[in-house]
Amino acid sequence: MTGTEMAFDRTTLWLVIIGLAVGSYALRFAFIGLVGNRAMPAWLMRHLRYTAVAIIPALVAPLVVWPAPTDGAPSLIHFAAAALTFAVAVFSKNVLLAMATGACSLWTLMYLFG
Repeated sequence: MTGTEMAFDRTTLWLVIIGLAVGSYALRFAFIGLVGNRAMPAWLMRHLRYTAVAIIPALVAPLVVWPAPTDGAPSLIHFAAAALTFAVAVFSKNVLLAMATGACSLWTLMYLFG
């Protein structure tokens, strides 16, 4: 790699970092700075309640669909652990119990079959 290519990579990296920082700040400022002291409509508050609940499945879903230990090949162990976790979450309505079940079932299945 030449010096020019290295400088371009650093420049691109810093532009991306600065762009993400500005975008993140702008998104937070839109809610906190512009709307922070006003009451939000009931329909928006109702939808925002589910944001935190949607984060964990959004983080876990790619790991189930494209598991890193198998280089992206479908894994019955990961699907089984996800299905068991989903079932516990639906029937118990307890997030912590579902997360503990998912972790324990994945570790157990990996130990037995992996």
